Amino acid sequence: MRTTPHRISTDRPDNVYENRPADAYENPYDELAALAGNPLDEFLHEADPDDDDWSPPNHRRNSRRKRNRFAGLPIAAKVLVLLLVITAFLGLGDRWALLYTEHEAAAKLKDAMHLSAAPEVDIDGFPFLTQALDERLDTVRITVPDVAADRISLAKVSTTARDVRIKGGLLDFKGAEIESMDGEVLLSFDDLNRELGASQVTFTARGHDRVIARGTLPVAGHDLRVAAEARIQRSGDHGISTRIGGMRLDIGDLATYRPGTGPGQGLHLSRKSAAQLRHETEKVKALFRVDAVVRRLGVPESAVRAALRNERKLAELTGSPRFVKKLMKLNLIDVAMGQPWLLKKLGLDPALLDGLTELTRPALADRLSLGFRLPKLPGTGDVRLRDVKVEKEGIRVRLSGVGLTIDK
Repeated sequence: MRTTPHRISTDRPDNVYENRPADAYENPYDELAALAGNPLDEFLHEADPDDDDWSPPNHRRNSRRKRNRFAGLPIAAKVLVLLLVITAFLGLGDRWALLYTEHEAAAKLKDAMHLSAAPEVDIDGFPFLTQALDERLDTVRITVPDVAADRISLAKVSTTARDVRIKGGLLDFKGAEIESMDGEVLLSFDDLNRELGASQVTFTARGHDRVIARGTLPVAGHDLRVAAEARIQRSGDHGISTRIGGMRLDIGDLATYRPGTGPGQGLHLSRKSAAQLRHETEKVKALFRVDAVVRRLGVPESAVRAALRNERKLAELTGSPRFVKKLMKLNLIDVAMGQPWLLKKLGLDPALLDGLTELTRPALADRLSLGFRLPKLPGTGDVRLRDVKVEKEGIRVRLSGVGLTIDK
């Protein structure tokens, strides 16, 4: 199918293309070329008389400017910075000298006092170098752990010395003079339990001056329960002592041994075993066959003879509460000296007789003693104990001294 090309109507009077020659059309590129001489283009390309010619940056000149910033600081600021640097160096030097002196002092004290470990030495006061040049220290604190004192060791000895004058200076140390000092000694219960642990005894505080000992004590192959009370008191100006009281050893539930020869001392049946014994006919008859027992019980011989022949008479004799009390007062050691078989009859090992007789009151008290004396300090002076106090962690003793001199 053929189409007819569209023709521009010639009837429209406003048709701009009607009857115009081909050269009458304007070229748009010519119009753009005419704009090249526009004043706006001249304004955009007009040179600024104040602008300098561009050149690449000079980094060396900038770095030199940065290096010269310190030179631009005021003199007062420079002096302040210099003083701060000098002060920092002096402070570091002062601390180094202090640490060195503390280390050397600890080593000398360890050798002088024959310690297993070096003590802790702290010198107070700042600056230290001015004190050293003046050969006088304001305050020196010394802490010595594990100091041997007789049969026990002290957990910690801490002292504070004031106004210490150094003879010869630090470089040529010849000794020191201490105007005054005070400190304290701690005798730890933990250390006591460990060092006296052969008897498996533990110590605890009771009040401000008493210590309770509880544990077991081996005697003749038997572990006996031991209990005692130690009263802590000062012994002179240089030691403490313990007064041991209330000592007792329990042989199971059968008997109790209290060392000594006074009333209530010796080996006695416990209340429980005495009450049970009166119902055991054979054991009671064994007691009544020993004249020493009959005399100590205060039973008439006629009543004893009747009881040995008649069970009813025996029950009447042993059934009274007075008999149990008298039986508990009977010292089995005195009775069994000539009749060792009697202890065996009552259920006790006869070997305990020898072991208990050797465990006298002084011997047992010595095994539970907590006393000690201060170790001798190097040099001369007077160090005294001021007071003793029992605390939860142990026995604490305060001490003081004046006019102490320590030689090289």
